[in-house]
Amino acid sequence: MTVQDSGKVALITGASRGIGYGIAEAFVARGDRVAITGRNEDALREAVERLGSDRAIGIAGKAHDEAHQATAVEQVMAAFGRVDHLVNNAGTNPVFGPMADLDLDVARKVYETNVISALGFAQRTWKAWQRENGGAIVNISSVAGVAPSPFIGAYGMSKAAMINLTAQLAHEFAPVVRVNAIAPAVVRTKFAEALYEGREAEAAAVYPLGRLGLPEDIGGAAAFLTSAQSDWITGQTLVVDGGIFLNAGVG
Repeated sequence: MTVQDSGKVALITGASRGIGYGIAEAFVARGDRVAITGRNEDALREAVERLGSDRAIGIAGKAHDEAHQATAVEQVMAAFGRVDHLVNNAGTNPVFGPMADLDLDVARKVYETNVISALGFAQRTWKAWQRENGGAIVNISSVAGVAPSPFIGAYGMSKAAMINLTAQLAHEFAPVVRVNAIAPAVVRTKFAEALYEGREAEAAAVYPLGRLGLPEDIGGAAAFLTSAQSDWITGQTLVVDGGIFLNAGVG
């Protein structure tokens, strides 16, 4: 089936696989063109081939590298002439353990990659296109950012900061650019494997909807938040959790 070109362009960070790729798929399916970033050139090349080289380009680099941020925005503008939507999905979670023993250099790395890079990309897309032409930004946070998350506290801390960054940017960029966040629970990706590997049925059993999330679940939410159907929504965090927070009132 041929999809009609929407005329819109999205820059999606950390999108060679997992949630980012699921979002890119959803955008391409509705007619957008996409620029995806990632650290691995081979993985990016394969992702672009699956998305369609006529609909997607890949830009390799590390999200927290300011030179990469600048290059990414420059390349999407050179390739497509616009960048209507920004999805800040790139993230890291290199440590598992109590906050009391957290290496502060690791905490800085997590914050730099998960939060400062999102701000950097937002600044650059704002100045390159969105300030004059409008658009939408979606920041991928996490349920770890809205409730205590044992043993992934550094990650949760950074994702809570992303939620506040979302509100700050939504206030500052209004009325021309809407800025929202998505806070997923555990999504079945390589990034989250440690949370369910070898015990997926057990992990899924605690969700009222009976399964872990899938990348396309987040893709659908991101597509909504960058569509005309959400034109009166900004500064919000959409929790996509399979109902897991419903269990908070149990027991």
